[in-house]
Amino acid sequence: MALILVVDDSPTIMSATSKILITAGHEVIQAMNGDEGIAKAASEKPDLILMDVVMPGINGFQATRKITTTPETKHIPVIILTTKDQETDKVWAIRQGAKDYIVKPPSKEELLSKINSALKG
Repeated sequence: MALILVVDDSPTIMSATSKILITAGHEVIQAMNGDEGIAKAASEKPDLILMDVVMPGINGFQATRKITTTPETKHIPVIILTTKDQETDKVWAIRQGAKDYIVKPPSKEELLSKINSALKG
């Protein structure tokens, strides 16, 4: 399946999300903040990134913008996975380069459906 980078500072969300992905046959790598996410995107070249927004240091919007504008990583689709549920947040995420937006906690079906869509291009 796919190599997916999950960027989230919550161990609980990281564990739950990773379990869904691994059960579906994906390989998971993890980053606990935006800076680590940017670094792992560059070094590991995942097939897709799930990005939280509210994290210490640079936030998920900033990390997404960096990943989607850097030549080595701009081809990697980023899906925002956050508790922020305002329409303005969704619009801002897309402007930063995100391919999709999911509000936590996602259902297994929604998460896998959006991942599959993003991987298909």
